[in-house]
Amino acid sequence: MKKILFSALVALTVTAPAYAATGNTSTAAGAAAANVITPIVLTHVSGATLNFGSFTTGTGGSVSVDASGAGVTGGDVSFVPGTSEAADQFTVLGDKSRSFSISTTGGTVANGATTIAFSTVPSAAAGTTSATGTAGFSVGGTLTVIGTEAAGAYTGTYNATVTYN
Repeated sequence: MKKILFSALVALTVTAPAYAATGNTSTAAGAAAANVITPIVLTHVSGATLNFGSFTTGTGGSVSVDASGAGVTGGDVSFVPGTSEAADQFTVLGDKSRSFSISTTGGTVANGATTIAFSTVPSAAAGTTSATGTAGFSVGGTLTVIGTEAAGAYTGTYNATVTYN
């Protein structure tokens, strides 16, 4: 008898339809948002350059130009009269009133096979675009003079990077 009752109970369970009880399912609408901002664009000011000026090398030393463009020499390096040093200049265009970080690399200036290494320092490590989405900064640096460099004009490049914070 127990077997028949158990078999009947199993048959009812297997063959009985399943119905969802009221209140077991609920759906609600979610919210979504997006904020597209103006890409940040860094532009080198036309005609600007990190200019270490004109100097004699002596037995070596350094030439430094600060972010305002003022130059000083160190060691046995001396500016010649009439030299003009200058900081480099950049402009930033981007989203309005947004903060960004500034980084710069070092580089070398070369005259033929002769190179002179330099490091750079931006006028600030960070900035904020104006209410119109613009900003600017300058870059100074230090040129390391060994003392054996040949006379002549030296040119080179370095990189500046801006990144939204």
